[in-house]
Amino acid sequence: MIDQRVGVVVITWQRRDEAVAAVRRLRELPEQPPVVLVDNGSTDGTAEAVRQEFPEVDVVALTENRGAVGRNIGVARLRTPYVAFCDDDTWWEPGSLTRAADALDAFPRLALVNARIVVEPAGVDDPIVEELRDSPVPGPDWLPGPALGSFLAGASVVRRDAFEQAGGFSERLWLGGEEELLATDLLSSGWELCYLEDLVVHHRASVLRDAVHRRRVGLRNTLWFTWLRRPVGPALRRSVFLARTVPHDRTSALAVWDAVRGLPWLITERRPRPADVEARLSGLDEAQRRSKARRYVG
Repeated sequence: MIDQRVGVVVITWQRRDEAVAAVRRLRELPEQPPVVLVDNGSTDGTAEAVRQEFPEVDVVALTENRGAVGRNIGVARLRTPYVAFCDDDTWWEPGSLTRAADALDAFPRLALVNARIVVEPAGVDDPIVEELRDSPVPGPDWLPGPALGSFLAGASVVRRDAFEQAGGFSERLWLGGEEELLATDLLSSGWELCYLEDLVVHHRASVLRDAVHRRRVGLRNTLWFTWLRRPVGPALRRSVFLARTVPHDRTSALAVWDAVRGLPWLITERRPRPADVEARLSGLDEAQRRSKARRYVG
């Protein structure tokens, strides 16, 4: 069942044991995909441990934590037409990479497919799955699954040409909600994204995470995306909604301050998405307001 159409990029930071386990699962897949592990400047011996146990894996040891840009670096080192992203606390179910490649082969304007996410050890669907399955985004009839307006990087397979054409993940956003900007830019260029139920990624959330910092960066990035790509009216409404609903604490205040500090860059880079894309994705506003899976807490 070896399938060389899909390579895998794993990003990691300060999770040596989990990174080794993630790579081991990938090497055990029947597809035998080429794997690139990008270590975002870990000081716990992650890169050395993976190199020692898996000499066939391409390990990139960065000197600093570049967040999601690590994925861009990994994609550039692969020559496969499709690339699956994998975090150090997620893993792909056998056969899913082949099914993803089959879908991307069959539909040349399909840029990305998002898998179903199963939370471990409970073995239940992640709450976000319902939102993916019931996506309000209209799509062309030929799509093999529900059309999406965004995606979850650690559970997706992307067409490498489309990814590179769109510029990959933003270096400025770093990590946390970075997918929404890339998704909008793909759609604005005429590509499509969809959810496929028969692709499965398992997720056992690492305990080694800074939830407070992640909330700060995630809220900042949401504000940046909103003002980078949304028209003024929707951007104002989204900002007001966030101001009313996020915790009124120091972390949220710092996130807003971070966003304001980026104002000169934001003004320079602001490019509201085309009117047809804005209209098509307008249903996501209500879906995000009702979402039980998207909460700025921590």
